[in-house]
Amino acid sequence: MSPIIHSLLDTDLYKFTMLQVVLHKFPQTHSVYHFRCRNLEDTVYPLTDILPELNEQLDHLCTLKFKDDELQYLRSFRFIKSDFVDYLELFQLKRRFIKTGIDDEGRLDIWVEGPMVQAMMFEIFVLAIVNELYFRRIRSDAVLAKGERRLQAKLELLKQYSAQQHPNDPPFLVSDFGTRRRYSFEWQKHVIEEFHQATPDIFRGTSNVLLAKELGITPIGTMAHEFLQAFQALDVRLRDFQKAALEMWVQEYRGDLGIALTDVVGMDAFLRDFDLYFAKLFDGLRHDSGDPYEWGDKAYAHYRQLKIDTKTKMLTFSDGLNLEKAWQLHQYFKDRFKVSFGIGTNLTNDMGQTPLNIVLKLVECNGQSVAKISDSPGKTMTDNDTFLAYLRQVFDIPEEAAQSV
Repeated sequence: MSPIIHSLLDTDLYKFTMLQVVLHKFPQTHSVYHFRCRNLEDTVYPLTDILPELNEQLDHLCTLKFKDDELQYLRSFRFIKSDFVDYLELFQLKRRFIKTGIDDEGRLDIWVEGPMVQAMMFEIFVLAIVNELYFRRIRSDAVLAKGERRLQAKLELLKQYSAQQHPNDPPFLVSDFGTRRRYSFEWQKHVIEEFHQATPDIFRGTSNVLLAKELGITPIGTMAHEFLQAFQALDVRLRDFQKAALEMWVQEYRGDLGIALTDVVGMDAFLRDFDLYFAKLFDGLRHDSGDPYEWGDKAYAHYRQLKIDTKTKMLTFSDGLNLEKAWQLHQYFKDRFKVSFGIGTNLTNDMGQTPLNIVLKLVECNGQSVAKISDSPGKTMTDNDTFLAYLRQVFDIPEEAAQSV
């Protein structure tokens, strides 16, 4: 069977930016990640059917190393430190850290456990592999033709939006965030090429580092939930974990990569920690759950209260978007903020088949549970409801907003 992952660059940029901080600041941290499919009832066949091929793909993944030209590419970014690239030159994923099987309820089960400097790099690769293996079995010429029609309709829509842009308006900026949920690597590459060629004024880049390198476009990304979650188990008071994570990010990047993620314990709890110091140091905020209009209005009120000009700040939206939703949000916020949009599944897996809603999330760090309390209850994730209740109490979060899945 042909390998799905050919390069260790075939992952999202924020994996590298987070890994660099972990390596420099807390390299000894032990972590556990757990796989979950949130829409099992929608699958055409059981995900357990792909288990033999999944193990074969993971065997191959763990043979890969970074190539010289890939390391040189990473060295070209000013926020990537030379010692980090030296580490990557030696890097290879270890098969013993990832286990697959079938759980007690007959579901596909994947656990990653080991040093965080190893374990965190499995996530995007594993999700991309599971997706491509699943959709290979139900692929057909008719599906590909339908996907192409949908892609062309998106390109026409983008051209319309481009024509509607007033020259004095802030730009409408869209990026691909779809590596983890893509239909296939080749399809993701095709989509990015088409978008970049059709509307280079709107399409600003991709989270996928390999495709950014191959196509000569900008790789996009800063941090994910796992980075902030890890601080729930590090040597800081739980109430201070967000501030500790943001402070360490600032120390590492000193002005680069300045978009902060807000929904590890919800927007309200985040803003209580996002004081004038952080509001001035970070370029903006990323939305990944909850009502985006309500979230943006809260961000606007917070910046105004701090007497910060919101037109100097960026709001990046990345939760379940399509182009129409992105355009409507742009119209709503463009006079108050710079705005950008990361679109995932709707770009890279819009083929007329129901996409998988799969995640591989950090659930334990240094032997202690960690959790995410999302602004969308269905996206809250933990393997320990007792810790979730404690976290909710510490941050004064209503119970209905913290149901685990």
